[in-house]
Order: sequence, then structure tokens, then C-alpha cells
Amino acid sequence: MKKNTFTMLDENGNEVVYDVLFTFESEETNKNYIVYTNNNKDETGNIEVYASIYDPNDPKSKLEAITTEKEWKVIETILDTLQEEVKNKMSNGNTEQ
Repeated sequence: MKKNTFTMLDENGNEVVYDVLFTFESEETNKNYIVYTNNNKDETGNIEVYASIYDPNDPKSKLEAITTEKEWKVIETILDTLQEEVKNKMSNGNTEQ
């Protein structure tokens, strides 16, 4: 399986490669979102995940910050659902993706 990745500069000007976890369009906000990670772990050992608004029709579009609580709630709901599905698959012994 080919990984979908992109590179951005961090606050120090260093290139960082990010893996795209998934993209989706929200009917609730009428925007497209990209959820991604650089696979770094936070202080509790969880992999850091980021989300931004993007334009899927413009390959040169810049990622935009998510600024509303409503948008974060949409993303958190999707992440929670996906995490629960993975847990259920793992507990049922089904590790296929």
C-alpha cells in the first residue's frame, strides 16, 4: 500500500514529513478536512494527530487552521468513531485493515 505523505516546514524551518491518515468532507460545515500525523508521540505516549481545512480541487492549496469549536467537534467525533472501530476489531481478533 502506498502511503500518502506531504512535507511542511516546522516553526524552525525544518522539513517535516506527514502521513495523511484520511480526508473527508463535512456536510455540516461544507468544508473539506485533512487529518495527518508526523508519528511523534506526546508526553503520554499517544501519537500526535493534526487536522486542517484544505481544498481537494487545488493541489497547491495551503492548509488552513481550524478555528471553530463546531469544526473541532466534527473532527473529534470522527476520530472517536474510528478509534472505537479499531478497538472493536482488535478485541475480536480481527486485525485486517
